[in-house]
Amino acid sequence: MKFESPIKRRKTRQIMVGNVPVGGDAPIAVQSMTNTSTDDIDATVAQILRLENAGADIVRVSVPTMEAAEAFGEIRRQVSVPLVADIHFDYRIALRVADLGVDCLRINPGNIGREKRIRAVIDKAREHSIPIRIGVNAGSLEKDIQKKYGEPTPAALVESAMRHIDILDQLDFQDFKVSVKASDVFMAVGAYRQLSQQIDQPLHLGITEAGGFRAGAVKSAVGLGMLLMDGIGDTIRVSLAADPVEEVKVGYDILKSLRLRSKGVNFIACPSCSRQNFDVVKTMNELEMRVEDIPTSLDVAVIGCIVNGPGEAREADLGLTGGTPNNLVYVDGEPSHKLGQGNLVDELESLIRKKAAEKAALDATIIAKS
Repeated sequence: MKFESPIKRRKTRQIMVGNVPVGGDAPIAVQSMTNTSTDDIDATVAQILRLENAGADIVRVSVPTMEAAEAFGEIRRQVSVPLVADIHFDYRIALRVADLGVDCLRINPGNIGREKRIRAVIDKAREHSIPIRIGVNAGSLEKDIQKKYGEPTPAALVESAMRHIDILDQLDFQDFKVSVKASDVFMAVGAYRQLSQQIDQPLHLGITEAGGFRAGAVKSAVGLGMLLMDGIGDTIRVSLAADPVEEVKVGYDILKSLRLRSKGVNFIACPSCSRQNFDVVKTMNELEMRVEDIPTSLDVAVIGCIVNGPGEAREADLGLTGGTPNNLVYVDGEPSHKLGQGNLVDELESLIRKKAAEKAALDATIIAKS
């Protein structure tokens, strides 16, 4: 599995969300959103820290009131990950969080109201070098666009997005990213494909309101995968009715499967059958939970028998092939030693952590010399 992704990404204008570059040749950022009450500072900070530990590059926080804006200021002081403030309609909230250190404003210019209010927000964003995210959703299209198209369509989503983009163009503000989300995969994919031909700003991908953990993960993987394969997308969010930490994990799994990001352990594991020489499913269930804290990119093959095991193990950083009476361990594609059936998970965890530490040290040395 030592090959680069064949995907040629669309070249976009780069913006900065805090210290995270978005667009250009920057890695695709993984985002999530808090689902706590923003007024509950302790709960929100705790969730943001969990998201950051899971690898979230950017976290969005809903700020529906001025009271929430004040709470946001305290939250901003307690965390280091870049924060996006999600704001609808009230321009005063945008002005306040801008002064309190927000890293990006998720606000649609056309929904703010009079031109004076729009200009005030843009001037404040320009003053603090804060980018804006335009977020169009199939469930909240403008009434006139709904009437024109009869129902949400890719063209309707794009027209709505371009309406907001035109306002920023008139004010000569180009530091923005755009999303055109829908819960229907084909609608979202169609809208993003159309929009990618019309602007060069970064696109934030998502299949909105995708569903519960399993169905939502599948729907997101299909929709985002189609777009990412086209080279479209600079940030992603997997929207799940689940713990937002799971959104980050699934997001990275999608990117890892396409070789677009390489964070953490990438497991190659068989579904198991009667040929298996150890319980693959039980081993993987426990092993995945034990090593999810490892940030180093590592390919680990766990195969229950000798049919596909050696071939997969030779292509991985670390591999285990089931055998009788002992299982064979591969390191860097070469047979290394054998493991018995007892304490298999403990042994594998130890090997993975040792290999990850070696690889991290080597990567650090290469970076230091470059």
